[in-house]
Amino acid sequence: MRVLVTGATGYIGGRLVPRLVADGHDVRCMARDPERLADRFPGAAIVYGDVFDAASIRAALEGIEVAYYLVHSMARSKQFAHQDRDAARIFAEQAKDAGVGRIVFLGGLGAESDETLSPHLRSRHETGNVLRSTGIPVTEFRAAVIVGSGSASFEMLRALTEKLPVMIVPKWVSTRCQPIAIRDVLAYLVEALHRPESAGRTFEIGGADVLQYREMMLRYAKVRGLQRTLIGVPFFSPRISSYWVHFVTPIPATIARPLIDGLRNEVIVREHSADAVFSVRPMGYDEAVERALDRYVTTGPETTWFGAYDVRRLPGNFSGLTEGMMVDRRELATSASPDALFHVFTSLGGTRGWLYADFLWEMRGILDRIVGGIGTRRGRRSATDLRLGDAVDFWRVEAYVPNALLRLRAEMKLPGLAWLQFETETGSDGRSLLRQTAFYEPRGLFGYLYWYAVLPFHGPIFSNMAKRIVALAESENHAAIGDEAVSA
Repeated sequence: MRVLVTGATGYIGGRLVPRLVADGHDVRCMARDPERLADRFPGAAIVYGDVFDAASIRAALEGIEVAYYLVHSMARSKQFAHQDRDAARIFAEQAKDAGVGRIVFLGGLGAESDETLSPHLRSRHETGNVLRSTGIPVTEFRAAVIVGSGSASFEMLRALTEKLPVMIVPKWVSTRCQPIAIRDVLAYLVEALHRPESAGRTFEIGGADVLQYREMMLRYAKVRGLQRTLIGVPFFSPRISSYWVHFVTPIPATIARPLIDGLRNEVIVREHSADAVFSVRPMGYDEAVERALDRYVTTGPETTWFGAYDVRRLPGNFSGLTEGMMVDRRELATSASPDALFHVFTSLGGTRGWLYADFLWEMRGILDRIVGGIGTRRGRRSATDLRLGDAVDFWRVEAYVPNALLRLRAEMKLPGLAWLQFETETGSDGRSLLRQTAFYEPRGLFGYLYWYAVLPFHGPIFSNMAKRIVALAESENHAAIGDEAVSA
């Protein structure tokens, strides 16, 4: 089918597009900033479109059979309900004018008859109603907390549980919820295209378990092997809770507040028609958490967490927390060729060292040996040749694509998991780009404390290492050009 995906830069859309392409559909992605999606989705077309610009929406919908509406204004403004209503109206009108056959929409669970329904959940229901107002058949899925790396609700739960051995929690932690794994949500969204009988219907979807939020935190902790204590108190207002979430987690208060407001409402599946229409049989909460925490294997077009995660959407120089990972990213443009850059960073470690502050790398190796780790004594098999699975000091080669990618997985003793990744590509200006990224997944409070303890060293080490890689690659390039001139 000819399919349009709105919100392709977002959490759901970014994971949906590769699955639709793999399923054989003709996929078009709409974004306000198409450059953010450049080269991200092979096989999909990228077009400009703003949900508040009717003309751009109409152009993006030309020839489309089914449109996925995955737009949400919650991150843009406190007036998200008003903006969501306007955006849905413009989109629905233009879709009708373009002859679109169906809209697929992902909304939120919650009983519409509940007078205490939060503004966020009420807005989600209203958006679905506005999309239906022009008469286009809408397939609406309603879900509660989506369990997966990058989901705002899951990242909030993850950060609170990881960082706080003892949590003082408000009474909403006793509210019941029916969380669902991200891969099950995506399975419903993809299968909707093959189920014409789903058009014009609303489906409530949820995982196999109904849990209190308290249970979700404690079971997450159990999966991670963490001991956590929750102490309930009656006086935390949603506003105070949102500020606390803002302080402790990567979720800003502007997003945390409507999410926390929604936690007061019981969100469980009460209407089970999805079971009769779709083949999806959602997994339980523990399995969903284990899969969300699995950085090595996923299903679908992405083969690892790194395939689903687009590091390019981060600023050129970035240090912070994203999707449960502490990330330090450096990007430098250079006149050196991609193969020259690749030659330099694939020769790191061993006798050559790490190009900057080698004594600190040696000290880290000594500390690792003291606590029972392998240290840097392994060196590397060859000073110039590298293969998948090779040891490089206290790293292991996990991914290797000639002249494009090297990813090293840390094997030193750490309160978490760590990777160091190097990528090369040719930029839009014809120059080469070096993208160097350190990933660290902390485990528990001590894991976070470790990262912040070494952060003063990481900054200069990673920054200067990237600069030295570029400098050496440029000097090798110049030397090669000089040799060619002499030979001529």
